[in-house]
Amino acid sequence: MSNDKFLSSLSRAALSRREFMGRAMAAGLTLTAASSLYATSASAQEPKRGGNLKLGLEGGSATDSKDPAKFLSQFMFCVGRCWGDMLVESDPLTGAAVPALAESWEPSADAATWTFTIRKGVQFHNGKELTIDDVVATLKRHTDEKSESGALGVMKSIKEIKKDGDKLVLVLTEGNADLPLLLTDYHLVIQPNGGYDDPLASIGTGPYKLTSFEAGVRATLEKNPNDWRSDRGYVDTIEIIGMNDATARIAALASGQVHYINRVDPKTVGMLKRSPNVEILSTSGRGHYVFIMHCNTAPFDNNDLRLALKYAMDREAMVETVLGGYGKVGNDFPINSTYALFPEGIEQRTYDPDKAAFHYKKSGHSGPVLLRTSEVAFPGAVDAAVLYQGSAQKAGIEIEVKREPGDGYWSNVWNVQPFSTSYWGGRPTQDQMYSTAYLSTADWNDTRFLRPDFDKILLQARAELDEGKRKDMYREMAMMVRDEGGLILPMFNDFVNAAQKSVKGYVHDIGNDMSNGYVATRVWLEA
Repeated sequence: MSNDKFLSSLSRAALSRREFMGRAMAAGLTLTAASSLYATSASAQEPKRGGNLKLGLEGGSATDSKDPAKFLSQFMFCVGRCWGDMLVESDPLTGAAVPALAESWEPSADAATWTFTIRKGVQFHNGKELTIDDVVATLKRHTDEKSESGALGVMKSIKEIKKDGDKLVLVLTEGNADLPLLLTDYHLVIQPNGGYDDPLASIGTGPYKLTSFEAGVRATLEKNPNDWRSDRGYVDTIEIIGMNDATARIAALASGQVHYINRVDPKTVGMLKRSPNVEILSTSGRGHYVFIMHCNTAPFDNNDLRLALKYAMDREAMVETVLGGYGKVGNDFPINSTYALFPEGIEQRTYDPDKAAFHYKKSGHSGPVLLRTSEVAFPGAVDAAVLYQGSAQKAGIEIEVKREPGDGYWSNVWNVQPFSTSYWGGRPTQDQMYSTAYLSTADWNDTRFLRPDFDKILLQARAELDEGKRKDMYREMAMMVRDEGGLILPMFNDFVNAAQKSVKGYVHDIGNDMSNGYVATRVWLEA
C-alpha cells in the first residue's frame, strides 16, 4: 500500500497518535515514516470540538425500546452507540477485534475458555465506577431468554460467566476463535448491575448522555464530561430525528436541516450530488442480493444445471443496473473482502454464455426454469430477474420469471420454493455467516446445501486459533459453496449515506453501516 493510500485510509479515523503509529508500523512503515505520516494526517484532520449535530435516520419505530437487549432499528443502533460501550470493538480499517471496556483477553489452547481484563477507572454516567460485577451481570442478563435480547443467539454459546479475582472468565460450549468479535454486538451495552435494576435507564460509559427520548421520533444527547476516551465525542450535543420517508430525508439534508442521513437510494444519488454542500458516503458492505436454488430439489439437484445458471449471470450489468454502481460483484460465496481472513486467489466467475450453454446441455435439462421474485426480496429484485432472464437467453436458457406478491413472500416463497430471489445482510464473522445459512442443520439453509464434509471443516475452523490454518479452511469452504452450492450471488450492496460537507472525520468502517453506528461519536463539525 502506498503512503498516500495508507494516509487516506487512516486520516479520517481520528486516531490517537499511539493508535495511528501502531497501525502504521504494523503495515510495514518505519518509525520515521510513520511519524511523518502522523504529522501530515494530524494537520489535515485535526478534530474540532463543539457544535450541535443533527442526524435524520430511517428505521425508527413507535415500538423502539431504550433497553439495549431490545434494540432493533438503525435508529436505536445509533442511539445506543452514543451512550453505551461494549467490552470489545472492531477496528474500522481491518474488522479485527480491538479493546474497549475489556483492555485485553487471552484464550485457552482450545479457544473454549477466554479470560478478559476489564479496564479500571471508568465511570458510568451516574458516577458509579465500572466493575467486573457489572460486566458479569450484563452478560448474564443477555443469556436469559426472558430478556428477549437480540444477542441471545451469540450468548447461547457461553455456558459459564464468572469473575476470577479481577478477571472475567467466559467458558464456551465449544471452542470459538471469534468470541471477541461476537462481543461487539450492539445489544451488549455494559450497564450498572447489568441493567437488572432499570434496563431503560440508558446509563452507560459512552461519550454522550441521553437527555430525551421519544420512540421513533427523536432522541437528544449531551456530551459526557467524564468520558474515559479522548478520541471521540467531538460535538457538544446530538439530535437524532426519525425520518422514515426517503424524500423527507433527502429534502432535510439538501436544505441543511440535518447534517447526515442514512439509507440513500442509489437512484436519488444524482439528485443529491447537485447540491453543492452535500457529500455522498458509500461504504462497502457485507449485505448481498442472491438467487437461491435448492440443491436437493429437481431440477436443481443437478450441479451442471446450477453451474449453467451461475455462468448465465451478468454480474457487472447487475451491479450497474440494480445498484447504480454502488456495490461490488459477487463470486457465488457469501464472503467478500470486508471479512477478516477473506479467502484470496479465488478466480472471479464472470458472465460466459458459452460455458453456461455447455453445462446446460450437459445437465440434460429442457424447458423453462421457473424463478420466483418480488420487490420485497431486495430493492430492484424484479428488474434484476428480468435482466437475468435476458442474459440467460443468450446462452439458450429460458428463465420464466414469476412475480410474487410481497405479502407472504417470506413465508410462502423464500426457503420454500426451489428457485427464488432473496437478500442476506451479512454477519460479523465468516463463521456466523456460514453457520446461519450453510451448515446442514441451520434453519435458514435456504439453498439446501447439505454437506457433512463442509460441516466438519466449519466446526474445525471455528475453534482454530492459527489464522493461517483457519484462512485455508475458509478458502476450502468458499470453493465448495461456489462450485457445488445452490447460491448465485451477483452482487454485494454498498451502504449509501450522505452528509453536509461541514461534517468531517467520517470513518468508513469496513463492512458496516453508519460507521458501525458510531457516526455521531466520531465526526466533528467545521464551519
